Amino acid sequence: MSDGVLSQAEVESLLSAMDSHEADVSADASKSRGRNREKVSPYDFKRPERVGKEQMRALQTMHEGFGRNFGASLSALLRTIVELKLTSVDQLTYSEFVFSLENPTCFNLINAAPLEGQLILDINLSLLFPIIDRLLGGGSDPGAPIRRPLTDIELRLVSRITDLFCQEMKLAWENVLDLTLSIDRVESNPQLVQIVPPNEVVVLISFELMLGDARGMMNLCIPFNSLERISARLSANSWVSYGKKSATKENIQRISSRLQDALVEVVVDLAETNISTSDLIGLRVGDIIATEKDIARPLVVSIQGRPKFHAQPGAFKGRKAIQVVGPIN
Repeated sequence: MSDGVLSQAEVESLLSAMDSHEADVSADASKSRGRNREKVSPYDFKRPERVGKEQMRALQTMHEGFGRNFGASLSALLRTIVELKLTSVDQLTYSEFVFSLENPTCFNLINAAPLEGQLILDINLSLLFPIIDRLLGGGSDPGAPIRRPLTDIELRLVSRITDLFCQEMKLAWENVLDLTLSIDRVESNPQLVQIVPPNEVVVLISFELMLGDARGMMNLCIPFNSLERISARLSANSWVSYGKKSATKENIQRISSRLQDALVEVVVDLAETNISTSDLIGLRVGDIIATEKDIARPLVVSIQGRPKFHAQPGAFKGRKAIQVVGPIN
């Protein structure tokens, strides 16, 4: 280079150096953008997660235990097998919860002092009508689906279910908070009830209940403002999960009183023997079937298919009878 003038070779060298520098800068920028994309996670402002994961796990654990115990209590009340299981614990807005429900439905508003506001218990009518039928002495056949609001008499019968729900819910929460639960009122159209603003976050705890061939959903809605002040108790390690308790006189008496009127099948085995099909077909009135059982040996009395007692045959007031002589060890 002379007198500040660049030669053609020097100009080409500078241009090639600039091109390589721009390529390195663009490569570094693309790598930086790639790293930033990896750190970015989507956030939905319509469904903010205001309840922490630890509190959600605590609620799930508590209500799993509640579901087992409420299902057992409901089985004792209806005197049939009832299966109840927790299906989900989610966060969503109140409007999403309301518009996801059927209309009509059984929409119970629950006062839960000292929690702020009210809780909601929604029970599907496809499940309630078979329960009402069972309370009135019917069977487990769900029958044809019915879509209408509950009558006053049906609401009185359903109150036995909701009162039992409140009792078991109080026991499930007793290690976190001493709740006083009561049903405030019952509505059939959920869209006419607004306990919190539509965009307020609620925790939805859903159960699936099965009664014979009938099944339906039962939803418990807890607004965030009810949980906000007790979130520390739900996240602390001091709370104990719902578990088995030692038997008390009150629990034994309560369970015994419910079992006293339950019907059980009693079967007495007089004797057992084997006979051929041809002999069985040829039996006539007056024929005698010989067995290996000694007449002096006691009979076996089975309760619900399980051998429980030894007994002696006899008669009482002109009718065939047995006399229990002792239990079977």
